[in-house]
Amino acid sequence: MPQGIPHFLDIEYFQNDDLFFPTAIAWSLADGRMKTVVIEPDESWLPQDAELAEDELRYLREQGVPLIELARALHEDLPDQQVYTDGLDPDEILIDLIFDAVAMPVPFELAPLDDLIPGLDRDALEDHRRDLMFEQGLEPQLPENGVYALLLLARQEGLIEAPDADHHNDEW
Repeated sequence: MPQGIPHFLDIEYFQNDDLFFPTAIAWSLADGRMKTVVIEPDESWLPQDAELAEDELRYLREQGVPLIELARALHEDLPDQQVYTDGLDPDEILIDLIFDAVAMPVPFELAPLDDLIPGLDRDALEDHRRDLMFEQGLEPQLPENGVYALLLLARQEGLIEAPDADHHNDEW
């Protein structure tokens, strides 16, 4: 069993026939807090003839964090860590896109959730995660909700202690 609170990561992305790139990412920290950002796309991800709604692109460019800042934050927050994902999305490819665009090495190792919780198979874990998201009223397309559901699942599996009831802050 890992020591401390496991790290989780979830990435949302845009995909059509012409394009495939990350649009938002969330990850958990060692103390259980989360960070989430909208990602400013790299120009190399956006060929001139690709179809993407102008309002979506404008939102990503205006609200998105530059890739170099995102890469630095991930290097600071997750150095040499095992980071768990739900295993449903092409997370490894998306992480490689981010770090390749800024010519930096990925500072962490991605692993599927079933590596952390080997007693349940992938389908059972996904069903349980989906049930938690429904019970909590979480929108599945938001990466912070995906990370939150993974934290809740880890807590239910006994990998994380629940925060003290009198410890009133932003911790879940």
